[in-house]
Amino acid sequence: MKLKQLAVNYRSNRLLYWILFPTLLFVFIFNYIPMFGLVISFQDFSLTKGIFGSKWINFDNFTDFFNGMYFGRTLSNTLILSALDLLFSFPAPIILALMLNEVQHLRYKKLVQTVSYMPHFISMIVVSGLIIEFTNSSGVVANIVSFFGGTPQSYISLPQYFRTIFISSEVWQNIGFNSIIYLAALSGISEELYEAARIDGAGRFRQMLNVTLPGILPMIVIMLILRCGAIMNLNFEKVLLLYSPATYQTSDVIMTYVYRIGIIKQKIGYSTAVGLFNSIVSLLLVLGANKLSKTYTEVSMF
Repeated sequence: MKLKQLAVNYRSNRLLYWILFPTLLFVFIFNYIPMFGLVISFQDFSLTKGIFGSKWINFDNFTDFFNGMYFGRTLSNTLILSALDLLFSFPAPIILALMLNEVQHLRYKKLVQTVSYMPHFISMIVVSGLIIEFTNSSGVVANIVSFFGGTPQSYISLPQYFRTIFISSEVWQNIGFNSIIYLAALSGISEELYEAARIDGAGRFRQMLNVTLPGILPMIVIMLILRCGAIMNLNFEKVLLLYSPATYQTSDVIMTYVYRIGIIKQKIGYSTAVGLFNSIVSLLLVLGANKLSKTYTEVSMF
């Protein structure tokens, strides 16, 4: 029955399917075909011998990782940074969208939107360089601390400050761009609902609680499910650019460990096993979040 429905849908939307085809082909070639390489997770992989010539060692790579000295540190750092990112970065664009929705002055609203969007389009290299410059011993942050009588330090080199610097920069960089989707959802709420709320005597705040938030709740839930899938990956590029051996205690996450072991130390089979573990956990988080959402809110991705 589903194949028949798909055939009928294809005949009536043939052009749309052909427009979608190049994207599907790209994803298949660059995302699905390379998955064959995951077999090296179970090998003592050698570049000279290749996949078919390397020795099979079953689950030894996984066992070495789980029993290794860095497993606890990388896993806890990944989960802590992701939890902080979820706690502060996820609700920030929702709050900004709700605030912008209440602004009546159109020029001011556009100005705030433009300014908040801009950091997202700055290169990650440039952003990381700015963060390092602002938080070193002679940077802006150190000068402000010195002005108020404190002792200037290179904060980016101190493990106790890394998480604060990373999370605050994530909020600053993505709050504006991520609010776009919520602003789009807000524009789809019927004005009649607000009119009915005003007739019932609801003020602006009650309208936001009883009309606006329920109106965008499905979008919030979908975005939360997608964010759960990225918990284990975090913003790997920024962590890699900001961290240093001095801050490994609080900054070394699973993906940076994969980079060091796989690219720098050339333990490709071992790093692939670690990456596969990371991907499996991400998949389980998405499935779990989707199941919970479907059970309690009746909103789900599939």
